[in-house]
Amino acid sequence: MWFTGLSGSGKSTLANKVYEELKVNGTKIEKLDGDVVRENLTRDLGFSPEDRDENIRRIGFVSNLLSRNGVAVLASFISPYARQREDLRERLENYIEVFVNAPLEVCEARDTKGLYKKARAGKIPLFTGISDPYEAPINPDIELRTDKLSPDECTAQIISYLKNKKFIDF
Repeated sequence: MWFTGLSGSGKSTLANKVYEELKVNGTKIEKLDGDVVRENLTRDLGFSPEDRDENIRRIGFVSNLLSRNGVAVLASFISPYARQREDLRERLENYIEVFVNAPLEVCEARDTKGLYKKARAGKIPLFTGISDPYEAPINPDIELRTDKLSPDECTAQIISYLKNKKFIDF
């Protein structure tokens, strides 16, 4: 599952909740989170469009390795460009795109790190949603309006999708 959305939309929160639900029910699973991966695996990359593409390419590679070895993957990355996600859909088996959709003003209100404020002040160049585009998915497999649904409601929708598509059977 590839969670995409603006910073502050709830990608990591939902990936963590789904991870716990699947793990407790015996699923072999890993989560790959944007902040953690950037700190440990792709710290050599910046936020230019080219570096963002390379970051997502690398995460797609790792996701594919895990998946082909029977490990479910929850990847939570902004993934701002439609072409990145289209490439992932082509390269990854069982790719499920989860659009964690919250309006920009909601994401800004949730911003505990102050990133949007810094971006609006010009202190963070190429910040997605402010000075760099976020190309919202047109036809995601799952769309979750986190400004209208609770994390538990969103998690239930994801679990229901996985059951309906026969990815899980608990």
